[in-house]
Amino acid sequence: MIKELYIKYKEVVNYLVFGVLTTVVNIVVYFVFADMLHFHYLISNCVAWFLSVLFAYVTNRKYVFESKSESIVEEMIKFFVSRLATGVLDMALMWLLVSVLSVNGVASKVLVNVVVVVSNYVLSKIVVFK
Repeated sequence: MIKELYIKYKEVVNYLVFGVLTTVVNIVVYFVFADMLHFHYLISNCVAWFLSVLFAYVTNRKYVFESKSESIVEEMIKFFVSRLATGVLDMALMWLLVSVLSVNGVASKVLVNVVVVVSNYVLSKIVVFK
């Protein structure tokens, strides 16, 4: 039963599993650069974002969408641009919800993260790994 469900929803399950791992990469890299190496927090955040998106690209390409494209550089650029776009969406929605509509920050972050995760999946599916 579980095996059949996994096979049916393999892409979504793998996307969620590697999404969690990507988040771990982001946090660990940030911690190493900010707290252990004493880089400025914004530089640490940029490095963490870049390395976590790179990790996400590799795992999404190989394990989630099983891409066979030979245009790896083009595919990678599309992936990074789509993640940058959803990063901007994240910031804009947070600003709208918290600053304009006075919604609680944590509640806003949860809602916005749902929108961002779904957007990342859709963009990966229809733009990057089509």
